[in-house]
Amino acid sequence: MTTVAYQGEPGSNSATAAADLYPGCGELPCTGFEQALDAVTLGNADVAVIPVDNSAAGRVADVHHLLPESGLFIVAEYFLAIRFDLMGVPGATLDGLECVRSHVHALGQCRKILREGGWRTLVSDDTAGAAREVAELGDPRHAALAPPAAARRYGLDVLRSEVEDDPDNTTRFVVLSRAAAVPPSTGEPTMTSLFFCVRNIPSALYKALGGFASSSVNLTKIESYQMGAGLNPTRFYVEIEGHPDDPNVALALQELHFFSSEVRILGVYPAHPHRLRERAA
Repeated sequence: MTTVAYQGEPGSNSATAAADLYPGCGELPCTGFEQALDAVTLGNADVAVIPVDNSAAGRVADVHHLLPESGLFIVAEYFLAIRFDLMGVPGATLDGLECVRSHVHALGQCRKILREGGWRTLVSDDTAGAAREVAELGDPRHAALAPPAAARRYGLDVLRSEVEDDPDNTTRFVVLSRAAAVPPSTGEPTMTSLFFCVRNIPSALYKALGGFASSSVNLTKIESYQMGAGLNPTRFYVEIEGHPDDPNVALALQELHFFSSEVRILGVYPAHPHRLRERAA
């Protein structure tokens, strides 16, 4: 049985993604992203399922800093439609609510109903954790914004369902493993994730990225972040469409290496069907 580590509590969106990807898996809930990655590194879990960005809230903080240092490899991606219900203890009513608890991202993705209700908000470490807190309080004045599975798990009543602002709200997860699992280059839609540091020469970033343009390689993501303080070099996290063995991708990577002091491929994995649906739309 596959053991899957994730950040959050049972009933969270991460737990749902883990169960979708690995039905019947052994779950290893972790308090933070770093702990989930460490669980894989230390052999306490086979893989970690980690959110990297959300269509409404943007990238998940800290994850891109942790990925290069983890020593793990991205072996798959998964897109999960995000649904939030407003839930309270049995007998709670909308009129009687005074406070709503949830993760900061969930509160930001459900602003409309919070404005309508005028309720006070409290930030919890996790959406499912907020549901657990409400159940433990037993106070009908408190409610949680959490995934539907959390209401079932903690015996809460759903006061309003699907209260997210954006009906197309989607979170992208990546699966991380101790060993790379590079699929063969067969022409099937493939993604490659990597990070690099450019050399300290004029126009290095422009020239490093020029190879992708001249080789017709599509960059779907590029993000920069600073490691430490002072004058440490900036790192760039990039995701591209294509396989490193594809001739045009190989040429682009060759040019990237020439203008970079460090290049590391973090994963080569099949593109999730959600990407193809989005492109078709």
